[in-house]
Amino acid sequence: MIVDTLKVFVTVVEQSNFSRAAEILNLSQPGVSLHIRNLENEFGVKLLHRSSKQVKTTEAGHILYARAKQILSQYEAASEEISLLRNEVTGSLKIGASFTIGEYILPRLLSQFVNQYPQVDVHVNIANTEEIAHGIHTHELDIGLVEGETEYPEIQLNPPFMEDEMVLITPSGHPLTSLRNINSSMLHDLVWVFRESGSGTRAFSDQFIENLGLRVKRSFVFNSSQGVKEAVIAGLGVAMLSRLVIHKELESGNLQSIQINEQRLSRNFYVLQDPKSSLDTMAVKMFIQKLRQFENE
Repeated sequence: MIVDTLKVFVTVVEQSNFSRAAEILNLSQPGVSLHIRNLENEFGVKLLHRSSKQVKTTEAGHILYARAKQILSQYEAASEEISLLRNEVTGSLKIGASFTIGEYILPRLLSQFVNQYPQVDVHVNIANTEEIAHGIHTHELDIGLVEGETEYPEIQLNPPFMEDEMVLITPSGHPLTSLRNINSSMLHDLVWVFRESGSGTRAFSDQFIENLGLRVKRSFVFNSSQGVKEAVIAGLGVAMLSRLVIHKELESGNLQSIQINEQRLSRNFYVLQDPKSSLDTMAVKMFIQKLRQFENE
């Protein structure tokens, strides 16, 4: 098939070496040479200058390389569109999600996705934002859904897919809940219950305290939002959590919220990807498409 021959030619040009191209394509070196000879015979021109050190394109080879890249790109696009017509999206999808997203959003999203694409083998890892970013960095994960930014410059941070409201919560009957107008000075010297370092929720809490210049009397650290929530219900202190996590407890009265001068606190949820490893897979593309649909719904 001409597409296979063009793939061989493009790989040889990009690697500037027949042996390396053969390794990448899992072909023998004579097999690679045969593909190139067939192309040169077909066009009636020399396409490559060969030497013991490297391979360079001739003028004709340069033209063919540019066109071959376009042809291969169009072929791949056509293949994907035809697969979609048959609703055939296969392969594996390794998703990482921070705790809030993984426990309160991802299950509903995945239910829709696997019903539409049952042939995709989905693996889920729920951890804090820092751990998910590391999984993308080491190529252990195809896609990450997180609550904060990442320190890895090579990781692509896609536009936010959802806004998440954050709530300052107290145990039921806390003295602050009886006050109508609360300003930042009233939040000094409180006992706080935090998530662990590396958590997006912890990063938001730390930034909130820093922005208001609050003094913290004492703090406790839990490595899950459920632990933080139960600690506040038990009267251990106050905390900052997503409304997704505590909406049932607010409705039941087990927790109460504090609003500071009618401020609305929020953060964004992001999609993390490594463009070198995951952007070209159909499973990832379809999952992101489903994610955007889920956001609109």
